[in-house]
Amino acid sequence: MAISDWPADERPRERLLLRGPAALSDAELLAIFLRTGVAGKSAVDISRELLSHFGGLRPLLQADQAAFCKARGLGAAKYAQLQAVLEMGRRHLAASLARGDAITSPAATRAFLSARLRDYPFEVFACLFLDNRHRMLAFEELFRGTIDGASVHPREIVRRVLQHNAAAVILAHNHPSGVAEPSHADEAITRRLQEALGLLDVRVLDHVIVADETLSFAERGLI
Repeated sequence: MAISDWPADERPRERLLLRGPAALSDAELLAIFLRTGVAGKSAVDISRELLSHFGGLRPLLQADQAAFCKARGLGAAKYAQLQAVLEMGRRHLAASLARGDAITSPAATRAFLSARLRDYPFEVFACLFLDNRHRMLAFEELFRGTIDGASVHPREIVRRVLQHNAAAVILAHNHPSGVAEPSHADEAITRRLQEALGLLDVRVLDHVIVADETLSFAERGLI
């Protein structure tokens, strides 16, 4: 049965408008994106097949163009659409931080950092540079490493702090393993940066680890 023949309160688009996007399943959200099904299968049916094939929504969104376009119901046009949607989401989160929402909304900060760092297959160490009102001056990915770790140089971070005339920073890096727990090296570099930046009267407000979930050093009492 085509989705247009379903009861109105069961159609994904109508349910989204009535109850909001959070009320929809992954398959229903994907069906709205796909818009149409194929002969004998609705967009929801195709969405369920795709989620099963890729192993979930996140692996589907992370798929490269070749893998994505091989799947039934998808193709180059859908891939381009999806990349545009994902980039709009990243820019929306970045714009929220740029308006000064970062510190008043820790959840928005974590969402932004997760969107920027979560999907790298290698470690990336980044900094949010903040003014004395804790508004974002800049976000920079400073160091990249292998899946085993990134080499972080305090001298370079100090140099970037001075260039931005930052009064505070939020440190962030990802764990490609998917596990957000801090290592001893993570804790050690955080202390080194606190000491180095403290000499400049620059505060390290937090260190966020991005993985399948995000972990805040500040919330853990590690800063």
